[in-house]
Amino acid sequence: MLTDTYAGHGLCFLGGTTYSPGESWPRCSESYSKFQFAGSLCRLLVNPPLLCAQTQNFPSRPVRIISGFAPGGATDVAARAVSQRLSESLGQPVVVENKPGAGGNLGADLVAKSAPDGQSIVMGAVATHAINPWLYSKMPYDPVRDFTPITLVAQVPNVLVMNAQTAERLHIKTVADLVGYAKQNPGRLNYGSGGNGSAGHLAGEMFKSQAGLFVVHIPYAGGPPAQLALVSGQVDFNLDNLAAASTNIRSGKLMALAVTTEKRSSAMPELPTVAEAGATLGLKQFDIGTWFGLMGPAKMPAEVTQRLNKAFTEALSSSELKARLSSLMAEPAPTTPDQFAAFIKAELHKYERLVKISGAKVD
Repeated sequence: MLTDTYAGHGLCFLGGTTYSPGESWPRCSESYSKFQFAGSLCRLLVNPPLLCAQTQNFPSRPVRIISGFAPGGATDVAARAVSQRLSESLGQPVVVENKPGAGGNLGADLVAKSAPDGQSIVMGAVATHAINPWLYSKMPYDPVRDFTPITLVAQVPNVLVMNAQTAERLHIKTVADLVGYAKQNPGRLNYGSGGNGSAGHLAGEMFKSQAGLFVVHIPYAGGPPAQLALVSGQVDFNLDNLAAASTNIRSGKLMALAVTTEKRSSAMPELPTVAEAGATLGLKQFDIGTWFGLMGPAKMPAEVTQRLNKAFTEALSSSELKARLSSLMAEPAPTTPDQFAAFIKAELHKYERLVKISGAKVD
C-alpha cells in the first residue's frame, strides 16, 4: 500500500491507528482498491471517534492528573495544589486520581497507555522515572520512550541529619566532622532509610561513595519508622526528606548538617549544601533530592504539550501555589518540555549507578 504524509494539525484516528502530523498514512492507489478506500471513508463518516481530533478544541472534557502514590503524600499534595489553579486557565475541571502501587509504577503505566490527547497526564517523580527503571527487574513502561515531558513542577531537598545527642557525644557539628569521624572509625556509624532502594538509601550510598566511607545501612519499612529510629538513637544519621525532618530539627531532637541539593533551601537558608560543606572531602559534586513533574503519553501533539506547559508554569508562578509548595519544603522548578526531557535523562544516568552500587533490587 502506498502512503502519503499526514498534513493535518491534530491527531487522526484511522483504521485503529493513531497518526500524528508528519507521519505516513495510507492513500488510495492501484494497490489499494476503490472498495477498500470507500470502506475506510464510510467508517470515518459514520463513526465520529475515527475523525481527526483537532487540538484547537483541547481540552474537550475534564483533565485527569494521575498520582501513582497514596493520598496525603508530597506528590499527591503537589498534584492537588497545581490542579486547583488550572481549571480557569484550561476551561475544564482538572481532577486528581490516585492509582498507588509498585512504587508509583501503576499510575505512570496507566498514563503511558492512555490516548495521547492530553486528557490524562501523570505527576511523575524521581521514583517512577529515575529510580524504579533500575530497581525493578521488570518495568511496564519505558521512562523516556513512553512519555511526553510537560514540565518539572518542584524539587524537594533531602537533609543530612543526626540524632542531636549522638552528635553532641561524638563532637560532630559539621559535615567535615561527620566525615572525619567516619574515616577514623570505619564501620562504627550507621544510617537509616525507608527501605532498600528508597531515596534516602540511595542518597546515603552516594554520600558514602563520594566521601570514601564505610558506614552501615539499616533499612526500615518506610520513612516514618526510619526517622523514629533516628530520634530514639537507634541509628546515627539519616538523609531524610526535609519536610518530614523539619519538625524534629526545630524541636532540637535532630541536628541538621546540610541539605543535599545543589542549591540551599529557601525554607532553611542557614544550612549549607553537602557540596559546599564537603567541597574538599570529595563531595563537591553532591546533588540529590526528590522531584516531581508532569508528563503525558508519548506522541502527544506539540500544541497540546505547549498549552499544558504554559498553564502549569503560569500556575507555578502564583503566590498561592508557592505558599502551598513551601509547606512541603518544595521549591517550584518550572521548565520547558525539552529541559524536562534532558533532566529526566540525566537523573536516569545518575540513579543507574547508585542503584547498582546499593545492590537493591525488586523482583
